[in-house]
Amino acid sequence: MTAHFEKVFRDLWDKIIHNYPKLLLIFLKLALLCIAALACWWVFKKILSRVTPALNRFRFFEKNPKVIDLMRRAGGYVILVTLGVLSLNVLRLPFLEKFFYAALILGLASLVTQTVKLLVRYLEENVASKTATKFDDIVVDLLDKFSAAIIYTLAIVMALDFLGVNVMPFIAGAGVASLAIGFAAKDTLSNLIAGVLLLIDRPFEVGDRIEVWSAPRNASTWGDVLDIGLRATKIRTTDNIIIIIPNNEIMTRDIINYTTISEEIRVRIPIGIAYESDIDRARKVILDIINEMDWTSTHRPPKVVVRNLGDFFVELQARVWIRDARRRMDTIDYVVDRVKAAFKENGIEIPYPKREIYIHSSEGADSPASKTGAGQAAKQDCLRENRSG
Repeated sequence: MTAHFEKVFRDLWDKIIHNYPKLLLIFLKLALLCIAALACWWVFKKILSRVTPALNRFRFFEKNPKVIDLMRRAGGYVILVTLGVLSLNVLRLPFLEKFFYAALILGLASLVTQTVKLLVRYLEENVASKTATKFDDIVVDLLDKFSAAIIYTLAIVMALDFLGVNVMPFIAGAGVASLAIGFAAKDTLSNLIAGVLLLIDRPFEVGDRIEVWSAPRNASTWGDVLDIGLRATKIRTTDNIIIIIPNNEIMTRDIINYTTISEEIRVRIPIGIAYESDIDRARKVILDIINEMDWTSTHRPPKVVVRNLGDFFVELQARVWIRDARRRMDTIDYVVDRVKAAFKENGIEIPYPKREIYIHSSEGADSPASKTGAGQAAKQDCLRENRSG
């Protein structure tokens, strides 16, 4: 065994001695290429350092200093690639070319990733932050999170292909794995898709006042939208309770938005009065109370209409436009609280259900028998309800 290794080593040494002039020439060429590459890198850094103060005068470079670093990395990458290509031409080793180009693709992926991240941050600061919607912010955030994974995945596939590795089984396996993951996380994916649709359709924006159907019992049923995420939406009710609703559930429900068009909404307040009361007088009292509020609309006057004739009351309805939808409950409380006292002062009756019972007695009511009969008849008589005001 030892003799075999000695023979191999001796043959290798003989080849080196025999090809010494050629190897020395190759070594000298590689050394000169490395020296030239270092010189080019030194010159490039000097030029870039001289140009940097002039570039910083421009607003773009001043707000994005990482652009200069990216230019420095790109210059170094170009010099390194040039050195590698020339070195391969000197060495003339075909098997090294595959590894070199595979490494070249991975290095280029790193450079492209940095460029994309820089571009995404520029869009976030100069485009997404100035738009009224949050859709741009979500798209930019997705690009920032997943761009690197997508770029490196493509780079690895291309590098393996250069090395002669069949990547089709890996791609097929990834497809099967994605399908399995999709079935396992179908609810999460459903919420993600619903979140994207919410951002596209925009039935509400952050800050809108909407109705909350899943609020706790005896709690406020409406609130302001705090955040629209990819999986769920956060809403803060007027009781300062944060409710997190999955986006998939939101997409299947009716959405009541009080502020999507404007902050002004109309509030309808039902008020009942007795049939004997004066409707015009009651209408004037209600309008006087509404006009006391300082948050009503100035160009849309309130009005009171006769809404319905009930069993024991006349139903009036006060319709008032307010400038802030968030004061809807304040408006109802203000009007209802003061109407009772104002109606009492003005002699307007607020009705409530009354029941009158009529007892029909038989003839001869003066005799004891008739009284007994009247008592029995009273038990058998029907009771008629008459609900009057």
